[in-house]
Amino acid sequence: MSTSHLSEQEIIRREKLATLHALGIDPYPAAAFPVTISSTEIKSGYRGEENKADFADVKLAGRLMGIRDMGKACFAVLQDHQGKIQIYVKRDEICPTDDKTLYDNVWKSLDIGDIIGVQGYVFTTKTGETSVHVQSLTLLSKALKPLPVVKEKEGETFDAVTDPEFKYRQRYADLIINPHVKETFLKRSKLINSIKEFLNSRGAIEVDTPVLQSIPGGAAARPFTTHHNALDIPMYLRIANELYLKRLIVGGFDWVYEFSRNFRNEGMDRTHNPEFTVLEFYTAYKDYLWMMDTTEQLLEKAAIDVNGTTDVVVGDRTISFKAPFQRITMFDAIKEHTGFDISAMDEDGIRDVCKQLGIHVEKSMGKGKLIDELFGEKCEHHYIQPTFITDYPIEMSPLTKKHRSKAGLVERFELMVNGKEIANAYSELNDPIDQRARFEDQVKLMERGDDEAMFIDHDFLRALEYGMPPTAGIGFGIDRICMLLTNSPSIQDVLLFPMMKPEN
Repeated sequence: MSTSHLSEQEIIRREKLATLHALGIDPYPAAAFPVTISSTEIKSGYRGEENKADFADVKLAGRLMGIRDMGKACFAVLQDHQGKIQIYVKRDEICPTDDKTLYDNVWKSLDIGDIIGVQGYVFTTKTGETSVHVQSLTLLSKALKPLPVVKEKEGETFDAVTDPEFKYRQRYADLIINPHVKETFLKRSKLINSIKEFLNSRGAIEVDTPVLQSIPGGAAARPFTTHHNALDIPMYLRIANELYLKRLIVGGFDWVYEFSRNFRNEGMDRTHNPEFTVLEFYTAYKDYLWMMDTTEQLLEKAAIDVNGTTDVVVGDRTISFKAPFQRITMFDAIKEHTGFDISAMDEDGIRDVCKQLGIHVEKSMGKGKLIDELFGEKCEHHYIQPTFITDYPIEMSPLTKKHRSKAGLVERFELMVNGKEIANAYSELNDPIDQRARFEDQVKLMERGDDEAMFIDHDFLRALEYGMPPTAGIGFGIDRICMLLTNSPSIQDVLLFPMMKPEN
Protein backbone atom coordinates (compact mmCIF):
# COMPACT_ATOMS: atom_id res chain seq x y z
CA MET A 1 0.00 0.00 0.00
CA SER A 2 1.31 3.43 -0.93
CA THR A 3 2.29 5.69 1.99
CA SER A 4 2.77 8.83 -0.09
CA HIS A 5 -0.37 10.37 1.39
CA LEU A 6 0.80 9.82 4.98
CA SER A 7 2.53 12.29 7.23
CA GLU A 8 5.92 11.53 8.78
CA GLN A 9 4.32 10.70 12.12
CA GLU A 10 1.81 8.37 10.47
CA ILE A 11 4.64 6.52 8.69
CA ILE A 12 6.57 6.14 11.98
CA ARG A 13 3.49 4.74 13.72
CA ARG A 14 3.05 2.16 10.97
CA GLU A 15 6.71 1.16 11.36
CA LYS A 16 6.06 0.63 15.08
CA LEU A 17 3.02 -1.43 14.17
CA ALA A 18 5.22 -3.64 11.98
CA THR A 19 7.66 -4.06 14.90
CA LEU A 20 4.85 -5.24 17.17
CA HIS A 21 3.68 -7.75 14.58
CA ALA A 22 7.26 -9.00 14.19
CA LEU A 23 7.42 -9.61 17.96
CA GLY A 24 4.24 -11.67 17.76
CA ILE A 25 2.20 -9.03 19.61
CA ASP A 26 -1.33 -8.38 18.39
CA PRO A 27 -1.86 -4.60 18.54
CA TYR A 28 -5.63 -5.15 18.34
CA PRO A 29 -6.28 -8.17 20.59
CA ALA A 30 -9.70 -9.81 20.59
CA ALA A 31 -9.83 -10.62 24.29
CA ALA A 32 -11.78 -8.30 26.61
CA PHE A 33 -9.88 -6.38 29.27
CA PRO A 34 -11.37 -6.82 32.79
CA VAL A 35 -11.69 -3.19 33.94
CA THR A 36 -12.49 -3.02 37.66
CA ILE A 37 -12.37 0.70 38.41
CA SER A 38 -12.35 4.15 36.77
CA SER A 39 -9.96 7.05 37.11
CA THR A 40 -12.55 9.10 38.97
CA GLU A 41 -13.28 6.31 41.43
CA ILE A 42 -9.58 6.00 42.20
CA LYS A 43 -9.01 9.73 42.72
CA SER A 44 -12.15 10.22 44.80
CA GLY A 45 -11.84 7.04 46.87
CA TYR A 46 -8.14 6.58 47.59
CA ARG A 47 -7.07 7.95 51.00
CA GLY A 48 -3.49 6.73 51.28
CA GLU A 49 -2.46 4.48 54.16
CA GLU A 50 -6.01 4.55 55.51
CA ASN A 51 -7.41 2.36 52.72
CA LYS A 52 -4.52 1.46 50.41
CA ALA A 53 -5.37 -2.26 50.79
CA ASP A 54 -8.63 -1.59 48.92
CA PHE A 55 -6.58 -0.29 45.99
CA ALA A 56 -3.83 -2.91 46.00
CA ASP A 57 -5.06 -4.52 42.77
CA VAL A 58 -6.80 -2.29 40.27
CA LYS A 59 -7.40 -2.74 36.56
CA LEU A 60 -8.27 0.18 34.32
CA ALA A 61 -8.05 0.96 30.64
CA GLY A 62 -7.92 4.07 28.52
CA ARG A 63 -6.01 6.23 26.10
CA LEU A 64 -2.45 7.48 26.59
CA MET A 65 -2.56 11.28 26.61
CA GLY A 66 0.97 12.11 27.74
CA ILE A 67 4.30 10.32 28.30
CA ARG A 68 7.38 11.43 30.27
CA ASP A 69 10.18 8.97 29.52
CA MET A 70 12.95 8.69 32.12
CA GLY A 71 14.97 5.82 30.65
CA LYS A 72 14.17 2.79 32.76
CA ALA A 73 10.86 4.23 33.95
CA CYS A 74 8.28 6.74 32.89
CA PHE A 75 5.17 8.57 33.98
CA ALA A 76 2.19 8.75 31.66
CA VAL A 77 -1.36 10.11 31.64
CA LEU A 78 -4.18 7.63 31.07
CA GLN A 79 -7.62 8.97 30.03
CA ASP A 80 -10.67 6.78 30.46
CA HIS A 81 -14.37 7.59 30.01
CA GLN A 82 -14.49 9.55 33.27
CA GLY A 83 -11.24 11.49 33.33
CA LYS A 84 -7.46 11.30 33.57
CA ILE A 85 -5.04 9.69 36.00
CA GLN A 86 -1.28 9.42 36.17
CA ILE A 87 0.36 6.02 35.82
CA TYR A 88 3.94 4.98 36.65
CA VAL A 89 5.67 2.31 34.57
CA LYS A 90 9.03 0.82 35.64
CA ARG A 91 10.94 -1.35 33.18
CA ASP A 92 12.17 -3.92 35.71
CA GLU A 93 8.65 -4.53 37.00
CA ILE A 94 6.76 -5.09 33.77
CA CYS A 95 9.52 -7.17 32.10
CA PRO A 96 11.20 -10.45 33.03
CA THR A 97 14.61 -9.78 34.62
CA ASP A 98 16.44 -11.53 31.77
CA ASP A 99 14.56 -9.85 28.92
CA LYS A 100 14.06 -6.12 28.60
CA THR A 101 12.84 -6.20 24.99
CA LEU A 102 9.20 -6.02 26.10
CA TYR A 103 9.84 -2.62 27.62
CA ASP A 104 12.17 -1.38 24.91
CA ASN A 105 10.16 -2.66 21.95
CA VAL A 106 6.61 -2.51 23.25
CA TRP A 107 6.34 0.25 25.82
CA LYS A 108 8.66 2.51 23.84
CA SER A 109 6.64 1.72 20.72
CA LEU A 110 3.59 3.25 22.31
CA ASP A 111 2.39 6.70 21.29
CA ILE A 112 -0.01 9.30 22.55
CA GLY A 113 -3.45 8.12 21.50
CA ASP A 114 -2.79 4.40 21.97
CA ILE A 115 -5.30 2.51 24.12
CA ILE A 116 -3.86 0.32 26.86
CA GLY A 117 -5.00 -1.71 29.84
CA VAL A 118 -3.01 -1.67 33.07
CA GLN A 119 -3.02 -3.63 36.32
CA GLY A 120 -1.31 -2.42 39.46
CA TYR A 121 -1.74 -0.64 42.79
CA VAL A 122 -2.56 2.92 43.73
CA PHE A 123 -0.04 5.14 45.49
CA THR A 124 0.73 8.82 46.10
CA THR A 125 3.80 10.37 44.48
CA LYS A 126 6.24 12.64 46.29
CA THR A 127 4.41 15.62 44.77
CA GLY A 128 1.12 14.36 46.24
CA GLU A 129 -0.51 13.08 43.04
CA THR A 130 -2.65 9.95 43.20
CA SER A 131 -1.25 7.53 40.63
CA VAL A 132 -1.28 3.89 39.55
CA HIS A 133 1.95 1.90 39.83
CA VAL A 134 1.71 -0.44 36.83
CA GLN A 135 2.65 -4.10 37.31
CA SER A 136 1.37 -5.37 33.97
CA LEU A 137 0.43 -3.63 30.75
CA THR A 138 -1.57 -4.70 27.68
CA LEU A 139 -1.75 -2.88 24.37
CA LEU A 140 -5.42 -2.84 23.35
CA SER A 141 -5.39 -0.63 20.25
CA LYS A 142 -2.56 1.04 18.34
CA ALA A 143 -3.44 4.55 17.10
CA LEU A 144 -2.10 5.14 13.59
CA LYS A 145 -3.08 8.80 13.39
CA PRO A 146 -1.59 11.33 15.84
CA LEU A 147 -3.88 13.50 17.91
CA PRO A 148 -3.55 17.28 17.81
CA VAL A 149 -1.33 18.31 20.71
CA VAL A 150 -3.15 20.03 23.57
CA LYS A 151 -1.00 21.39 26.39
CA GLU A 152 -2.17 21.35 29.98
CA LYS A 153 -0.60 22.77 33.12
CA GLU A 154 -1.98 23.00 36.65
CA GLY A 155 -5.50 22.26 35.47
CA GLU A 156 -5.44 24.84 32.66
CA THR A 157 -5.61 23.95 28.97
CA PHE A 158 -3.44 25.69 26.40
CA ASP A 159 -3.60 25.45 22.60
CA ALA A 160 -7.07 23.85 22.78
CA VAL A 161 -8.39 22.76 19.41
CA THR A 162 -11.24 25.15 18.60
CA ASP A 163 -11.41 24.97 14.79
CA PRO A 164 -15.09 24.23 14.03
CA GLU A 165 -14.25 22.38 10.80
CA PHE A 166 -12.13 19.93 12.78
CA LYS A 167 -14.42 19.71 15.81
CA TYR A 168 -17.65 19.00 13.94
CA ARG A 169 -16.21 16.80 11.18
CA GLN A 170 -14.00 14.71 13.48
CA ARG A 171 -16.14 14.65 16.61
CA TYR A 172 -14.43 11.45 17.72
CA ALA A 173 -11.10 13.29 17.93
CA ASP A 174 -12.75 16.37 19.43
CA LEU A 175 -14.12 14.26 22.29
CA ILE A 176 -10.68 12.78 22.95
CA ILE A 177 -8.70 15.99 23.12
CA ASN A 178 -11.44 18.25 24.52
CA PRO A 179 -13.03 16.11 27.27
CA HIS A 180 -15.22 19.04 28.41
CA VAL A 181 -17.17 18.63 25.15
CA LYS A 182 -18.57 15.40 26.56
CA GLU A 183 -20.24 17.41 29.34
CA THR A 184 -22.48 19.10 26.77
CA PHE A 185 -23.78 15.74 25.58
CA LEU A 186 -24.15 14.38 29.11
CA LYS A 187 -26.34 17.42 29.82
CA ARG A 188 -28.29 16.73 26.65
CA SER A 189 -28.97 13.23 27.94
CA LYS A 190 -30.05 14.67 31.31
CA LEU A 191 -32.41 17.05 29.51
CA ILE A 192 -34.13 14.27 27.58
CA ASN A 193 -34.37 12.04 30.65
CA SER A 194 -35.81 14.92 32.69
CA ILE A 195 -38.52 15.56 30.10
CA LYS A 196 -39.36 11.86 29.83
CA GLU A 197 -39.62 11.63 33.62
CA PHE A 198 -41.94 14.67 33.64
CA LEU A 199 -44.21 13.20 30.96
CA ASN A 200 -44.17 9.60 32.19
CA SER A 201 -45.02 10.66 35.75
CA ARG A 202 -48.14 12.38 34.41
CA GLY A 203 -49.36 9.38 32.44
CA ALA A 204 -48.04 10.20 28.95
CA ILE A 205 -47.18 7.28 26.66
CA GLU A 206 -44.06 7.30 24.46
CA VAL A 207 -44.71 6.10 20.91
CA ASP A 208 -42.97 5.78 17.52
CA THR A 209 -44.27 7.11 14.21
CA PRO A 210 -42.98 6.72 10.62
CA VAL A 211 -39.87 8.55 9.43
CA LEU A 212 -40.59 7.65 5.80
CA GLN A 213 -43.90 9.21 4.82
CA SER A 214 -45.92 9.30 1.61
CA ILE A 215 -47.05 12.86 2.44
CA PRO A 216 -44.76 15.30 4.32
CA GLY A 217 -47.28 16.81 6.75
CA GLY A 218 -47.50 18.58 10.08
CA ALA A 219 -45.41 21.66 9.29
CA ALA A 220 -44.62 24.25 6.66
CA ALA A 221 -41.22 23.14 5.36
CA ARG A 222 -39.45 21.82 2.27
CA PRO A 223 -38.99 18.04 2.57
CA PHE A 224 -36.21 15.68 1.52
CA THR A 225 -37.50 13.42 -1.27
CA THR A 226 -36.57 9.81 -1.93
CA HIS A 227 -38.07 6.88 -3.85
CA HIS A 228 -39.47 3.55 -2.71
CA ASN A 229 -38.39 1.06 -5.37
CA ALA A 230 -40.75 -1.80 -4.53
CA LEU A 231 -43.85 0.41 -4.51
CA ASP A 232 -42.46 2.71 -7.20
CA ILE A 233 -43.67 5.83 -5.41
CA PRO A 234 -42.00 9.00 -4.10
CA MET A 235 -41.42 9.10 -0.36
CA TYR A 236 -40.42 11.88 2.01
CA LEU A 237 -38.38 12.06 5.19
CA ARG A 238 -40.69 13.45 7.83
CA ILE A 239 -40.73 17.18 8.49
CA ALA A 240 -42.91 16.59 11.57
CA ASN A 241 -44.71 13.76 13.34
CA GLU A 242 -47.79 15.82 14.30
CA LEU A 243 -50.41 14.25 12.07
CA TYR A 244 -49.50 10.70 13.13
CA LEU A 245 -49.61 11.55 16.84
CA LYS A 246 -53.04 13.14 16.39
CA ARG A 247 -54.22 9.95 14.67
CA LEU A 248 -53.41 8.20 17.96
CA ILE A 249 -55.53 10.70 19.89
CA VAL A 250 -58.38 9.80 17.51
CA GLY A 251 -57.69 6.15 18.30
CA GLY A 252 -58.19 6.64 22.03
CA PHE A 253 -54.81 7.52 23.56
CA ASP A 254 -55.17 10.42 25.99
CA TRP A 255 -51.55 11.66 26.00
CA VAL A 256 -48.81 10.59 23.60
CA TYR A 257 -45.29 11.88 22.99
CA GLU A 258 -42.32 11.17 20.73
CA PHE A 259 -38.76 12.42 20.48
CA SER A 260 -38.75 12.74 16.73
CA ARG A 261 -35.81 13.00 14.36
CA ASN A 262 -37.06 15.42 11.70
CA PHE A 263 -35.60 16.46 8.34
CA ARG A 264 -36.10 19.75 6.50
CA ASN A 265 -34.40 20.50 3.22
CA GLU A 266 -33.43 24.02 4.16
CA GLY A 267 -30.38 26.13 4.93
CA MET A 268 -27.84 25.67 7.71
CA ASP A 269 -26.83 28.33 10.20
CA ARG A 270 -26.17 28.86 13.89
CA THR A 271 -29.64 27.63 14.90
CA HIS A 272 -30.61 25.37 11.97
CA ASN A 273 -29.45 21.90 10.95
CA PRO A 274 -31.30 19.91 8.23
CA GLU A 275 -31.61 16.98 10.66
CA PHE A 276 -32.82 17.88 14.15
CA THR A 277 -34.69 16.57 17.19
CA VAL A 278 -38.16 17.66 18.23
CA LEU A 279 -40.29 16.52 21.15
CA GLU A 280 -43.98 16.59 20.29
CA PHE A 281 -46.81 15.64 22.61
CA TYR A 282 -50.59 15.73 22.33
CA THR A 283 -53.09 15.63 25.18
CA ALA A 284 -56.83 15.03 24.84
CA TYR A 285 -59.38 17.33 26.47
CA LYS A 286 -56.83 20.14 26.98
CA ASP A 287 -56.22 23.49 25.26
CA TYR A 288 -53.36 25.90 24.61
CA LEU A 289 -53.86 27.68 27.94
CA TRP A 290 -53.26 24.41 29.78
CA MET A 291 -50.30 23.82 27.50
CA MET A 292 -48.68 27.13 28.48
CA ASP A 293 -48.86 26.19 32.16
CA THR A 294 -47.51 22.69 31.43
CA THR A 295 -44.65 24.09 29.32
CA GLU A 296 -43.57 26.37 32.17
CA GLN A 297 -43.52 23.45 34.59
CA LEU A 298 -41.63 21.17 32.18
CA LEU A 299 -38.88 23.68 31.35
CA GLU A 300 -38.49 24.82 34.96
CA LYS A 301 -37.90 21.19 35.99
CA ALA A 302 -35.54 20.55 33.06
CA ALA A 303 -33.36 23.57 33.91
CA ILE A 304 -33.06 22.43 37.54
CA ASP A 305 -32.32 18.82 36.58
CA VAL A 306 -29.63 19.81 34.07
CA ASN A 307 -27.96 22.75 35.87
CA GLY A 308 -29.29 22.69 39.43
CA THR A 309 -30.99 26.09 39.03
CA THR A 310 -33.63 27.87 36.98
CA ASP A 311 -31.14 30.63 36.12
CA VAL A 312 -29.13 29.76 33.02
CA VAL A 313 -26.13 31.71 31.74
CA VAL A 314 -26.28 32.17 27.96
CA GLY A 315 -23.37 34.21 26.63
CA ASP A 316 -23.35 37.44 28.65
CA ARG A 317 -27.00 37.03 29.70
CA THR A 318 -28.77 35.23 32.52
CA ILE A 319 -32.07 33.68 31.49
CA SER A 320 -34.56 32.56 34.12
CA PHE A 321 -36.78 29.54 33.52
CA LYS A 322 -38.65 30.20 36.75
CA ALA A 323 -42.39 30.10 36.07
CA PRO A 324 -44.52 31.99 35.14
CA PHE A 325 -43.30 33.31 31.77
CA GLN A 326 -44.34 36.57 30.10
CA ARG A 327 -47.26 36.40 27.62
CA ILE A 328 -48.07 38.79 24.73
CA THR A 329 -50.21 38.45 21.58
CA MET A 330 -48.52 38.45 18.18
CA PHE A 331 -50.31 41.60 16.97
CA ASP A 332 -49.40 43.45 20.18
CA ALA A 333 -45.77 42.35 19.78
CA ILE A 334 -45.66 43.64 16.18
CA LYS A 335 -47.29 46.93 17.19
CA GLU A 336 -44.88 47.36 20.10
CA HIS A 337 -41.74 46.85 18.00
CA THR A 338 -42.77 48.38 14.66
CA GLY A 339 -45.45 50.94 15.48
CA PHE A 340 -47.84 49.31 12.96
CA ASP A 341 -51.17 47.80 13.96
CA ILE A 342 -51.70 45.13 11.30
CA SER A 343 -54.61 43.39 13.04
CA ALA A 344 -57.19 44.65 10.50
CA MET A 345 -54.95 44.72 7.40
CA ASP A 346 -55.32 42.50 4.33
CA GLU A 347 -52.44 40.90 2.43
CA ASP A 348 -51.68 44.01 0.36
CA GLY A 349 -51.62 46.20 3.46
CA ILE A 350 -49.19 43.92 5.26
CA ARG A 351 -47.02 43.66 2.15
CA ASP A 352 -46.86 47.48 2.10
CA VAL A 353 -45.83 47.54 5.79
CA CYS A 354 -43.02 45.09 5.02
CA LYS A 355 -41.90 47.36 2.18
CA GLN A 356 -41.91 50.42 4.45
CA LEU A 357 -39.82 48.53 7.02
CA GLY A 358 -37.31 47.35 4.41
CA ILE A 359 -38.24 43.67 4.73
CA HIS A 360 -37.69 41.65 1.54
CA VAL A 361 -40.68 39.44 0.68
CA GLU A 362 -41.49 37.18 -2.25
CA LYS A 363 -44.57 37.41 -4.46
CA SER A 364 -45.42 33.82 -3.55
CA MET A 365 -45.88 34.74 0.11
CA GLY A 366 -49.44 34.83 1.36
CA LYS A 367 -50.70 36.79 4.35
CA GLY A 368 -49.46 34.24 6.87
CA LYS A 369 -45.93 34.14 5.45
CA LEU A 370 -45.80 37.95 5.35
CA ILE A 371 -46.75 38.23 9.02
CA ASP A 372 -44.23 35.53 9.89
CA GLU A 373 -41.49 37.41 8.05
CA LEU A 374 -42.47 40.70 9.72
CA PHE A 375 -42.41 39.18 13.19
CA GLY A 376 -39.15 37.33 12.55
CA GLU A 377 -37.33 40.41 11.26
CA LYS A 378 -38.60 43.04 13.70
CA CYS A 379 -39.80 41.36 16.89
CA GLU A 380 -38.35 37.93 17.59
CA HIS A 381 -34.89 39.05 18.71
CA HIS A 382 -36.33 41.27 21.46
CA TYR A 383 -37.62 38.33 23.50
CA ILE A 384 -34.69 37.19 25.62
CA GLN A 385 -36.47 35.96 28.74
CA PRO A 386 -39.00 33.15 28.11
CA THR A 387 -42.07 34.73 26.48
CA PHE A 388 -45.21 33.17 25.03
CA ILE A 389 -46.28 34.86 21.78
CA THR A 390 -50.00 34.05 21.55
CA ASP A 391 -53.07 34.28 19.31
CA TYR A 392 -51.74 33.96 15.77
CA PRO A 393 -53.57 34.90 12.56
CA ILE A 394 -55.46 32.00 11.03
CA GLU A 395 -53.43 32.25 7.79
CA MET A 396 -50.25 31.25 9.68
CA SER A 397 -51.75 28.19 11.34
CA PRO A 398 -53.53 25.66 9.10
CA LEU A 399 -53.68 22.97 11.81
CA THR A 400 -54.95 25.15 14.67
CA LYS A 401 -58.42 25.65 16.14
CA LYS A 402 -60.04 29.05 15.61
CA HIS A 403 -59.86 31.35 18.62
CA ARG A 404 -62.87 31.05 20.90
CA SER A 405 -63.37 34.84 21.15
CA LYS A 406 -61.12 36.62 18.61
CA ALA A 407 -62.25 36.50 14.97
CA GLY A 408 -59.52 35.78 12.43
CA LEU A 409 -57.14 34.35 15.02
CA VAL A 410 -56.28 30.86 16.27
CA GLU A 411 -55.37 29.44 19.67
CA ARG A 412 -51.66 29.10 19.20
CA PHE A 413 -48.49 30.16 20.96
CA GLU A 414 -44.77 30.06 20.29
CA LEU A 415 -42.28 30.23 23.14
CA MET A 416 -39.41 32.63 22.49
CA VAL A 417 -36.18 32.44 24.50
CA ASN A 418 -32.99 34.35 23.77
CA GLY A 419 -34.53 35.71 20.59
CA LYS A 420 -35.44 32.32 19.09
CA GLU A 421 -38.48 30.06 19.00
CA ILE A 422 -38.04 26.90 21.07
CA ALA A 423 -41.64 25.64 21.16
CA ASN A 424 -44.83 25.87 19.09
CA ALA A 425 -48.24 24.82 20.41
CA TYR A 426 -51.92 24.78 19.45
CA SER A 427 -55.40 24.06 20.55
CA GLU A 428 -55.60 21.47 17.77
CA LEU A 429 -58.09 21.83 14.93
CA ASN A 430 -60.47 18.88 15.14
CA ASP A 431 -63.17 20.01 12.68
CA PRO A 432 -62.58 17.86 9.55
CA ILE A 433 -64.51 20.22 7.24
CA ASP A 434 -62.56 23.27 8.42
CA GLN A 435 -59.32 21.27 8.21
CA ARG A 436 -60.02 20.29 4.59
CA ALA A 437 -60.64 23.94 3.67
CA ARG A 438 -57.36 24.96 5.36
CA PHE A 439 -55.47 22.28 3.42
CA GLU A 440 -57.05 23.51 0.19
CA ASP A 441 -55.83 27.04 0.99
CA GLN A 442 -52.34 25.56 1.36
CA VAL A 443 -52.61 24.01 -2.09
CA LYS A 444 -53.38 27.44 -3.51
CA LEU A 445 -50.19 28.77 -1.87
CA MET A 446 -48.27 25.86 -3.38
CA GLU A 447 -49.61 26.81 -6.81
CA ARG A 448 -48.30 30.35 -6.22
CA GLY A 449 -44.82 28.92 -5.75
CA ASP A 450 -44.65 28.41 -1.97
CA ASP A 451 -42.54 25.25 -1.70
CA GLU A 452 -43.14 25.05 2.07
CA ALA A 453 -46.95 24.91 1.82
CA MET A 454 -48.63 21.77 3.17
CA PHE A 455 -49.91 18.84 1.14
CA ILE A 456 -53.46 17.58 1.63
CA ASP A 457 -53.30 14.49 3.83
CA HIS A 458 -56.50 12.64 2.94
CA ASP A 459 -55.91 9.84 5.45
CA PHE A 460 -55.53 12.37 8.27
CA LEU A 461 -58.80 14.00 7.19
CA ARG A 462 -60.43 10.55 7.26
CA ALA A 463 -59.14 10.06 10.79
CA LEU A 464 -60.63 13.41 11.88
CA GLU A 465 -63.98 12.35 10.45
CA TYR A 466 -64.10 9.56 13.04
CA GLY A 467 -63.91 12.32 15.65
CA MET A 468 -60.93 13.72 17.56
CA PRO A 469 -61.54 15.10 21.05
CA PRO A 470 -60.46 18.66 21.95
CA THR A 471 -56.67 18.36 22.08
CA ALA A 472 -53.63 20.45 22.98
CA GLY A 473 -50.38 19.76 21.13
CA ILE A 474 -46.85 21.13 21.23
CA GLY A 475 -43.46 20.72 19.57
CA PHE A 476 -40.21 21.57 21.40
CA GLY A 477 -36.92 22.16 19.60
CA ILE A 478 -34.71 19.93 21.73
CA ASP A 479 -31.47 21.10 20.10
CA ARG A 480 -32.26 24.75 20.79
CA ILE A 481 -33.24 24.04 24.40
CA CYS A 482 -29.97 22.14 24.78
CA MET A 483 -28.08 25.14 23.38
CA LEU A 484 -29.60 27.31 26.11
CA LEU A 485 -28.99 24.91 28.99
CA THR A 486 -25.35 24.26 27.96
CA ASN A 487 -24.47 27.84 26.93
CA SER A 488 -23.63 26.64 23.42
CA PRO A 489 -23.56 29.35 20.73
CA SER A 490 -24.23 27.04 17.78
CA ILE A 491 -26.57 24.11 17.13
CA GLN A 492 -23.52 22.22 15.82
CA ASP A 493 -22.14 22.27 19.38
CA VAL A 494 -25.06 20.19 20.70
CA LEU A 495 -25.21 17.69 17.81
CA LEU A 496 -22.65 14.91 17.96
CA PHE A 497 -22.51 14.74 14.17
CA PRO A 498 -23.88 17.91 12.55
CA MET A 499 -24.37 18.19 8.81
CA MET A 500 -21.13 19.13 7.00
CA LYS A 501 -20.20 19.80 3.40
CA PRO A 502 -18.44 16.82 1.78
CA GLU A 503 -14.66 16.86 2.16
CA ASN A 504 -12.65 17.55 -0.96
